[in-house]
Formats: sequence, C-alpha cells, structure tokens
Amino acid sequence: MASARDIRRRIRSVKNIQQITKAMKMVAAARLRRAQERALSSRPYTAKIREVLASVAGGVGEISHPLLEVRPANRIAYLVMAGDKGLCGAYNSNVMKEAAANVRTQNDPVIFAVGRKSRDFFKRRGYRIDQEMTGFSEKPAYEHARTIAQKLVDMYVEGLVDEIYLVYTQFISPVQSTPSTIRLLPVASEDVQGEGPQQEYIFEPSAEAVLDLLLPKYLETVIYGALLQASASELGSRMTAMGNATDNAQELIGKLTLSYNKVRQAGITRELAEIVGGAEALK
Repeated sequence: MASARDIRRRIRSVKNIQQITKAMKMVAAARLRRAQERALSSRPYTAKIREVLASVAGGVGEISHPLLEVRPANRIAYLVMAGDKGLCGAYNSNVMKEAAANVRTQNDPVIFAVGRKSRDFFKRRGYRIDQEMTGFSEKPAYEHARTIAQKLVDMYVEGLVDEIYLVYTQFISPVQSTPSTIRLLPVASEDVQGEGPQQEYIFEPSAEAVLDLLLPKYLETVIYGALLQASASELGSRMTAMGNATDNAQELIGKLTLSYNKVRQAGITRELAEIVGGAEALK
C-alpha cells in the first residue's frame, strides 16, 4: 500500500492536471462560440451559391468546362481535414477512420492533408503526402480555402487526378459531429441542386462567363465552409474532452483523499497501539 507521502504527492499532481484541463476547457469554450457563429453564418451563403450555380448549369445546355468534365476515375484525390493538435477526444481518430476507409480502396491515391494529425496519420502508414497545409485548424481564414481550391483546380485541370473528394467533420452541435465525405470535382448537377423551386436569373455578359467565374468560387466556398465546420467540431470535442477530464480528476482526487485518510488513520492506530503496548510493558 502506498505511503501517505506518496498519496499526498499524487493528489497534488492530479490537482495540477485538473487546473490545466479546466483552463483548456474554458479556452475551447470561448473559441467554440466564435467558431460556431462563423460556421452557422457561412451556410446561407453556401446554399445561395449552390442555387445560383444550379440555375446557371441548368440554363447553359451542353456547355464544356474543365471543372465539369467527367473522366474515368483512374486516380482519385482526397482532401482530408483534421486538427493540428490532440486532446480533443475522438475527433481526429473519427475523421481518420472515415478517410482511411476511402483511401484503402484506391491503388494510388493522391492525399492532400490539412492539419498535422492528418499528415502524420498517413505518413506513419506509408502513404505519400502529395500536398499538405498545417497550422490553422482552429482559426481557418478564407485565404486558406482559396489556396487549397486553387491547388485542387490545378491538379484536376492538368489531368493529375480524375476525381477529388473532401473528407471533413460536419458540425452538428458542440457535443455532436459527424465525419463526412463529399465529392468536390467534377462538379455534377446533383452536387449543387438546391431544395425547393429554382429562381430564374438573367446573366451578363453570358451564362458561360458567369459559370467560368462561379465554379472556382463555389469550390472555395465549400472548402471554407468545411474548414469552419471542422474547426467548430474540433473545439467542441476538445471542450467536451477537457470537461470530462476535469470531472474525472475530481473523482480521482476524492478516491485518493479517502485512501490518504485510511492510511493516516491506520498510522495513528498503529502508533496508539505501540504506546499502549509500551505502557503495559512498563507495568
């Protein structure tokens, strides 16, 4: 059985860890509020650009565009979004399971890793990382989405890949998120079809010119929305994980305190028995 000194030392250690996890929970909660607002506010814009794109694509007939070109899927690319840090529960492992289930089905997949956890996961398993971007998983900016979209468009237009899929975590609530996989390229009509009746638009100078400008903007918007949802999911998972860790630390402190009191009482009882025994021996 551990001594009272060892138990006291462990109690102090657990209390220090509890202070750290409590602080991390508070920081994640403060950041989550802003990330959640950004993720939710981006959805109406994404829905509207889908609606406009569906209207344009439906009104131009058999138009030819590089991002609409459907080719045999000989080589597929995956844009995988994960976190830069750990201590966020099962967030990273869940999205990695979703990505691995897709990547395993391909002979020579192209991997675009966003986040250190995504990059390290595939490197440890011997996959080649063709592109990577790290350091902004908690605070993504639109410039990050624009850079990613441009690299993906270049890869697709140059014929390096035939299809591109996005693997990210869809934010539902601070305690619930779902890994999802969607196709980015080629853009098909079912990918941009909105709900409800479609509005009619007049395009100037032409629907073809608008489509040429709108398709890259659509990709940037979808990627940016995914970055925001992934950020909110990561922060929500971290807040939940750190809250659970803080509660577990409090429970462990209670058990250790009980053990400490038992050890101290046993020591006091033993000392009293020694004193009584010594007194009896002197009689």
